Amino acid sequence: MRNAVLIVSLAACVIGVPIVAAQNAPTASKQSVDQLFRAAEKARDENHDDEAIQLYRSVVARQPESEQGLWFLGTLLYEKQQYPEARDVLRQFMTLRPDAGPGWAMLGLCEYETRDYRRALDHLQHAMAAGMGDRKELAQMVFKDVAVLLTRFERYDDSLDMLLKMLDTSTEQPDLIEPAGLAGLRLPLLPAEVSPDRRDLVSQAGRAVLALQTRHNEEAESEFHQLVTAYPNEPGVHFLYGAYLMESRPNDAVPELKRELEISPTHVLARVRLAEALIAQGDFDQALALAQQAIQYEPKRASAHMMAGEALLAKGQAVEGIKELETAREADPAVSRTHWDLLRAYGAAGRKEDADREKREIEKLSQSK
Repeated sequence: MRNAVLIVSLAACVIGVPIVAAQNAPTASKQSVDQLFRAAEKARDENHDDEAIQLYRSVVARQPESEQGLWFLGTLLYEKQQYPEARDVLRQFMTLRPDAGPGWAMLGLCEYETRDYRRALDHLQHAMAAGMGDRKELAQMVFKDVAVLLTRFERYDDSLDMLLKMLDTSTEQPDLIEPAGLAGLRLPLLPAEVSPDRRDLVSQAGRAVLALQTRHNEEAESEFHQLVTAYPNEPGVHFLYGAYLMESRPNDAVPELKRELEISPTHVLARVRLAEALIAQGDFDQALALAQQAIQYEPKRASAHMMAGEALLAKGQAVEGIKELETAREADPAVSRTHWDLLRAYGAAGRKEDADREKREIEKLSQSK
């Protein structure tokens, strides 16, 4: 059972009103619902959850638009792992309170448990956008599930970005090991879907990725060495090690990335990072070929277009190079390196107005960090 978060303390955050019956009911009905609420609250306080659930069901049956009744019923059902019913109740609650970030969070968590992963991702991201107040435990659950779901939908880079943000806010990392390993190895699975014979591989990769992201360089070196030694023929392993080496020993990264392409011939990022390393070595023809192959496999990959642009510029093909860099900028305008490449290329081409625009974009990106 995953950690349960929703206790009474979330009610004020979500509902924003005292825990009483709905205000506009007829007097006799209101009195009856008030009694049910008091009985339900007492049962909940005494940890008689089954009794509280039945009482809240009675409240909702009498007042279907009771925010408090729906909220407590839905969250108690979640605590009892009755996820399909909790999901349905929370969906009804969200029609009344579409502004409630914790409500979107709980709905997404229920949908995660019922394997409705696309809706879960949408609603958990909605919770992040709406905000969850100071509910740190709930926020951690949401962030983790979003990262896990992004990996399952093959958005590995976004998943790793999410995990990195979590590392910035928490020193507790054990729950992130398998998600980091799956994202790093680019395996579109949930942690629960990892087969027993591959769990050690995923955990080893996760430890290496987390050590790298937290800048524990000696630990990262050891973890990556163990990973490559234990799993020399596993897809993704040599790419991970090569990506690590690119930051410290780029020349050593080249054979690792080439080995990855022998094992995984369609690995897009291995081609991109290898192209980057070859540009640094001055091998522009091979770098361009690799970048163009990456574009064929993944036409919207901004980094592939950026590498193609840099290789073309280095070969003296300014018009074609600028076109590739502009494509990269359009695909991902938040990458400073692309803007710097364009600034230099526009300047060399005498396109002052375009160069000035890139300079302003670089300044904006610098200020936003």
